[in-house]
Amino acid sequence: MSPKSTVYQFSIELSDTDRGVYETFKLPTALHPSESLEFMMARVVAFSLEYGEGISFSAGIGATDDPAVSIRGLDGTYEAWIDVGAPSAERLHRAAKLAKRVAVYCHRSADVVYEQITQTPIFRGEEVAFYSFDNECISSLVSELDRRNEVTISRSDGTLYVDLNGTHHSSPIVERRLR
Repeated sequence: MSPKSTVYQFSIELSDTDRGVYETFKLPTALHPSESLEFMMARVVAFSLEYGEGISFSAGIGATDDPAVSIRGLDGTYEAWIDVGAPSAERLHRAAKLAKRVAVYCHRSADVVYEQITQTPIFRGEEVAFYSFDNECISSLVSELDRRNEVTISRSDGTLYVDLNGTHHSSPIVERRLR
């Protein structure tokens, strides 16, 4: 019998002044046994920073052909393909053909991942947004995680501010475009 996923509950208050998005929502998030807490937390941050109509997590770790987070239009097509971690250049090439917008949120070794991705031509590569945070940002958030979490996420002038269970964290959001 395979191990079951652990579900974390997030009550999120979002204030994204850079995009003009202000929402409060609940986000149950499954941690697959093979997934790290850092990856899951990066998915939650990416989901929040990309929040909009039609947003959802993929079906899970086993859904290798889907992004970690996506925004789909009413007709089912990808409005946005949002990957987390270190997707391959081939995966991003395919994503750029399927979606109007492609973004990557890197939760560690951002410079290494970025350099690897830029070694291979990617369809509409100059439009792919690559986001990263301070090296310790995601891991410091993970250290404050409980199974039930109260979170305030704010973005203002390219800086991420997170209050997680009463502990404050911040990081610049570095945005780069693929060459």
